[in-house]
Amino acid sequence: MKKIALGLGLAVTCAVTALATVGAKDRPAELRLNQIQVLGTHNSYSQGVDKHLLAMADAAIGPQLAIFTSRMTGEMKRSWEEYHPNPGSLSDGLTYRFPSLTAQLDAGVRSLELDINNDPEGGRYAHPAGYAALKAKGIADSEIEPRDATDMDKPGLKVFHIANFDVRSSCNLFRTCLTQLRRWSDAHPNHAPIFILVEAKSDALPIFPGSTAPLKFDRAAFDEMDRTIFDVIGRDHMVTPDQVRGTYPTLEAGVLAQHWPTLSQSRGKFVFLLLTALDPAALAAYHEGHPNLEGRAAFLRATPGQSYAAFLLMDNATLRAKEIPGRVAQGYLVRARADIETYEAKINDLSRANQAFRSGAQVVSTDFYKPGNGYGTNYVIRLPGGGEARCNPVNAPKDCLLDR
Repeated sequence: MKKIALGLGLAVTCAVTALATVGAKDRPAELRLNQIQVLGTHNSYSQGVDKHLLAMADAAIGPQLAIFTSRMTGEMKRSWEEYHPNPGSLSDGLTYRFPSLTAQLDAGVRSLELDINNDPEGGRYAHPAGYAALKAKGIADSEIEPRDATDMDKPGLKVFHIANFDVRSSCNLFRTCLTQLRRWSDAHPNHAPIFILVEAKSDALPIFPGSTAPLKFDRAAFDEMDRTIFDVIGRDHMVTPDQVRGTYPTLEAGVLAQHWPTLSQSRGKFVFLLLTALDPAALAAYHEGHPNLEGRAAFLRATPGQSYAAFLLMDNATLRAKEIPGRVAQGYLVRARADIETYEAKINDLSRANQAFRSGAQVVSTDFYKPGNGYGTNYVIRLPGGGEARCNPVNAPKDCLLDR
């Protein structure tokens, strides 16, 4: 009797094991963080620029910019044309504005962009030269769009676009912006991962007399950025370079091995992606001493072949139409733009957006995620299929299913 029972037990065990094996083979591979695509916004904090300032800036810088670009040659010209491919004035490029960060998240946006400005002592950017120029011209305060100056006198990284000029932000302190994001995340604990692009700004645009020169980003400023992120967001609510590198010799090796966490492991978390504008030397201040971004909070804009390469900025998906899908398939994270400097909204052209989505870039950013723009066109960008994320059209498994 015992032998019969033992035999039945072995048979049942073998059958269960066989069924489990078959189930494992049939079960679709779990989706990874780099196998989704989300919609993002560009300069997500922006409250727009006052129309009087725009007019003054166009008059002051338009001719200079034309001369500057006409003198470009070689690699500098190619780089400029890649990131500024469309015709238009300075004011055209700034014809956008956004509601609060949390309102964008409520609408399903899963990538936001924050420009940070170095202000360790506080008050450096508290009195923008552009507003002094408006007063000198005799424009009454009642005619100027209100500017919230809360916390501008406090030490800490400030969030705005262009010093002295494009400074109206929905959250002036980087810490304040992050606090809003963390609170929203806590209230929506199972959200798809949120990609936060952080652009370290140090480029000067001295349009107005008495303009304040921006401070450069050095290691101390980047250390402050990381401390703020870790303090407010928390390591347990982030996907960091260390996690992706794991035991691989370099971060890029981990990326090429597809060592990204799964989507389920990434829910409720943030991914920080760092870039700089016109000061490439600032990138070195972030990775020096951290060749694989060891201990760092953000993935750094890179070029394939660099030890820390994980995040590639390829905004011009039309120009990079052949390259982006290949890089996505290799394992890199890519950001592309659906519209650049508002030109596509002005002419109501979705071709760049469609190309960006087809490319597989994990983050596709727009200035127009909802109806209504300064040009009166019907241009609006939504994630294909809706929802907060979709299966990546390039590298997601063919049997990919994603709860919306």
